[in-house]
Amino acid sequence: MELLITGAGRGLGYELTAEAVKRGHRVWAGVRDTSKVPEKLAALLKQFPEKVIPLLLDVTDEHSIEEASAFVREKTGALDAVINNAAILLGRGEKLEELDMRQVEQSVRTNLYGPMMVMKHFLPLLRKGSQQAVLNISSESGSMARAYAGDYSYALTKAALNMFTAQLRSDLAKTGCVVYAVHPGWIRTDMGGQQATGDAAEAARSIMDLTERKLTPPGGAWFIDRIGNPMEL
Repeated sequence: MELLITGAGRGLGYELTAEAVKRGHRVWAGVRDTSKVPEKLAALLKQFPEKVIPLLLDVTDEHSIEEASAFVREKTGALDAVINNAAILLGRGEKLEELDMRQVEQSVRTNLYGPMMVMKHFLPLLRKGSQQAVLNISSESGSMARAYAGDYSYALTKAALNMFTAQLRSDLAKTGCVVYAVHPGWIRTDMGGQQATGDAAEAARSIMDLTERKLTPPGGAWFIDRIGNPMEL
């Protein structure tokens, strides 16, 4: 498979990249600065030089995304999967009265507009792939049924990402492409913190099983946890 993974330099994005290449796939690893590839990703590149391709891709910059898609289109004719992983969590623990609206706007730009722009420019390549899959890394915080006070920017953007996932799923229904919004769990990353109970590498393995269709959610569920169990919207 040919995969695009955004935010591939660290955390879950890195683990997804590592798991994909170990399974024999080739990954276009989206990072914001290819001149400063994170150490772990650089080591993976040395180990799998033909399978890991660092791709200059800033999800907040549409011009960057457009250039990245043109580069991939020049090098390969199709993509089989897109995993929209890049995201930020700002203002954790802040009360509503304390919110910095500039951070809210930054969160929307990254967590919602980012995946939208990525799909806008990479969808033509995905349409040419085989067994196409789109996985948007979401969160239980984006569930309105489980809404809680706090993490306002992050929760709102993940709820909106779920809506975009539903729209994309409807758009691609006739193509056979699977489209999921995936809650990876509370995992130990820079975002999740070291107190998190889940392992990022383990989450990546399950998410890759979804990408490869080794796991199929029951009843057409599309907002799911990492092993395909339906989540409440």
